[in-house]
Amino acid sequence: MRQVGIKPVLKKMFALTAGVAISSLVFAHGDKKHEDDALEFDAVETEFGSYQPDLEATKTIEISMADTMRFSPAMLSIKSGDVVKFLVSNEGALQHEFVLGTPDSLAEHAELMIRFPNMEHEEPYMAHVDPGKEMEIVWQFTTAGKFEFGCLLPGHFQAGMKGTITVE
Repeated sequence: MRQVGIKPVLKKMFALTAGVAISSLVFAHGDKKHEDDALEFDAVETEFGSYQPDLEATKTIEISMADTMRFSPAMLSIKSGDVVKFLVSNEGALQHEFVLGTPDSLAEHAELMIRFPNMEHEEPYMAHVDPGKEMEIVWQFTTAGKFEFGCLLPGHFQAGMKGTITVE
């Protein structure tokens, strides 16, 4: 009879648990898409601002996305405290997304999207927009600094599909 030590068993349990945890994070957002107008989010506080379900926009900014892997406009200046409604339209034939974040968080997330291209995610600071459609994001910029927005679909961010936000 072969004896199994506790360390190999613990290693297998840890590997299995880590695999389940990672896969649940990667696919945690289920089948619900942003096109569903009934999406509701809980309050979120980040380095680049915050979201509350009852936010009322003080400013509207229209952003268009194109298959040239560019946003228009690609540079924004916003005052700290502004509540911005982004009206994001996809003018191309490919799906695109608009995701707010820090330069580091967007670059890291873009790399994850290359490794896990079917990853689905839903947060109040992102919109997945089908060709010919538009979506809205309402976000409050609470901290001064330099932030970004980008399309994190595999290859889009790497092709230059990003923009900058200066919050003063």
